[in-house]
Amino acid sequence: MLEQIEQLLNSAKTSLKDCSDLKTLNDIRVEYLGKQGKITNLLHSMKDVAKEDRPKLGQLINNARNEIELLILNLQNELNEKTLADKISKEKIDIFEPSKQVEKGEIHPLNKVFDKLIDACVAMGFTVLTGPEVEYDYYNFEALNVPKDHPARDMQDTFFISDNILMRSQTSSVQVRAMQSLKPPFKIVSPGRTYRADSDATHSPVFHQFEGLVVDENVSMVDLKSMLTELLKMLFGQNTKIRFRPSYFPFTEPSVEVDATCPSCGGKGCKLCKNTGYMELLGAGMVNPKVLEMSGIDSKKYSGFAFGPGVDRLAMVVNKIPDLRMMFENDIRFLEQFK
Repeated sequence: MLEQIEQLLNSAKTSLKDCSDLKTLNDIRVEYLGKQGKITNLLHSMKDVAKEDRPKLGQLINNARNEIELLILNLQNELNEKTLADKISKEKIDIFEPSKQVEKGEIHPLNKVFDKLIDACVAMGFTVLTGPEVEYDYYNFEALNVPKDHPARDMQDTFFISDNILMRSQTSSVQVRAMQSLKPPFKIVSPGRTYRADSDATHSPVFHQFEGLVVDENVSMVDLKSMLTELLKMLFGQNTKIRFRPSYFPFTEPSVEVDATCPSCGGKGCKLCKNTGYMELLGAGMVNPKVLEMSGIDSKKYSGFAFGPGVDRLAMVVNKIPDLRMMFENDIRFLEQFK
């Protein structure tokens, strides 16, 4: 009997060693562990064994059965994993393979300019802040030295929701909120949408601004000029020439308009720059001491400068776009040109 048990176990091991698929494995399971299997038959033959030898032989048969069951289970797991791996390999799809039928999108020309401005200013140490587009009159006008009877209000056709609430006409309102919540020194930029009742080839009722503000001790016009010169050269190239012209804004004193040589003709004069060689890009100036004082900043100790390019205007200049409205029409033929 001992020899039969040992032969049965060795036979099962040999069969399992040569087994390479689940169907054959199931046949081996039935052959050795089934109701009519070899282990069952061996147990039935115990009736011919002396009573005193039955416990020992029974234990040996059970051990052999357990060993065969464990070998079958382990092999079954291996074969299942192999079957799954083979199936995955045959059905594998390369999700990184580009399809010729899929059209690729592109970043909108406005967002490209926003990204360049933000990257350049963050590299200079500025913090990016945003604010509400539906704004109080106080933040949009009054705290910027533009009271209700100020003639500068006529320069902007503002969308008023009520006497005290409006769609912000400039992101300068974020600068006021910054001056009232931050302690100098600080450097912030405020990108975002703005609104004015104006619409033609170079104006839109919805447009975009990118305004900057620096407040610190001993800030001067020299700091403003050097910072803007560096910023515009980062946008248009190191050979770009910058010029500053006197201007007027109620929230800065002195105020300037900033021009740069036309990127299309390099300053020689063309249709895009109306043969002047320069293009007007932004307004800037030293922060009016009244604006600092209204926001709780000591104008005798601190000074500052502010600047504000129109992002739509910059996008038109950079990409030679003749009509501002093209950027808002979502015409795929127009957008495809910037891929």
